[in-house]
Amino acid sequence: MVEFSEAVKYRDFTRRFVVKSEKTAEGKLYSAFNQINDVYKNISIDQALQHQYLNKVINMLDTAIIFYDADSGKVIWLNDAFKDLFQVPHLGNISGMEKRHPELYQKTMQLKVGKHQMETAHSSKGKIKLLMQSSGFETQDGSFRIIVYQNINEAIDETETRAWHKLLRVLTHEIMNSIGPISSLAETLHDRLEHWEGEQEIDDLKLGIFTIKRRSEGLLQFAKSYRLINKVDQPQFSEILVIQLFENIYQLLEPTLIQKNIDVDIIIKNTRMILRADLNLLEQVIINLLLNAIEAVKEVEEPYISLSAIETRDIIQLKIQDNGGGMSPEIQEQIFTPFFTTKKTGTGVGLTLSKQIMLMHGGNISVDSKEGEGSTFTLQF
Repeated sequence: MVEFSEAVKYRDFTRRFVVKSEKTAEGKLYSAFNQINDVYKNISIDQALQHQYLNKVINMLDTAIIFYDADSGKVIWLNDAFKDLFQVPHLGNISGMEKRHPELYQKTMQLKVGKHQMETAHSSKGKIKLLMQSSGFETQDGSFRIIVYQNINEAIDETETRAWHKLLRVLTHEIMNSIGPISSLAETLHDRLEHWEGEQEIDDLKLGIFTIKRRSEGLLQFAKSYRLINKVDQPQFSEILVIQLFENIYQLLEPTLIQKNIDVDIIIKNTRMILRADLNLLEQVIINLLLNAIEAVKEVEEPYISLSAIETRDIIQLKIQDNGGGMSPEIQEQIFTPFFTTKKTGTGVGLTLSKQIMLMHGGNISVDSKEGEGSTFTLQF
């Protein structure tokens, strides 16, 4: 009886009791012990298989999940998506998140059970939007929490893109149909009035019509910008040697960089890094970002720009960094919105077009910037 009690206590269900004769009371008891051990052993095997099955299923999810003790903070379990997204190979206690992701840790601790909220966080995929959800339960062993972090960047990008594509088609059609005839009529009237002389009223009329023509041409250009965003060609994918891509773009902009006394670094450890993309479209994106960086560092005493490439597993990131004046969080939230610009002569098309091109590549573009410290744009494939 003592041996059986110890076996149950320590969950040692491999222990067998020798049954010399099932006719004796001792033999019947030992036989019953063996049967109980077999039942518990099978239950343990089933539980282990279910646990392995559950682990495999949850590790296949793209959603990051962490399960921890609410009282001690001890991490019971976290899935592969959590490790990859937050670059945390191991986490013994939930408080360990504070070192790598202090803001996200605070939001996690403040999130009430049964609630959800959206937060911006830094991850292996750059700056992303997360939908955080919390659930909890209690057992005789204590209170436990399960936190789910869902990356909703792609869903937001897809929704935004569909919305402004529809808007672009409508506005382009209406603007082009309305302004073309107005511009033509204004130009005709202006040509006729060139032959009239003398009267002040005629001069005023000429000035007014010229103003109409100039404004109409401006609106036509505005509509062309809409059309530019809305009609990006489908990517023609090919294998691109990243170091060659960087060097070609640098050679193109080298005269401008030298003239403005801007130091440029190309940083890439793996000089054989290959990227599948549309060369022309990708060059267009990087050149646009570099021109923005050149503009950003024009007031800096020692202007600096870097081009770098990082490869992690199946993800490639191209980064364009500058030491310019940086941007406020409010501006960062708006810079990819069509026609938003902080430049006096800007159209607000460049970054929107860049985002459209990156989405067509199945990737994304993000910005990380601090006022007074500079900006980093990341192209992720």
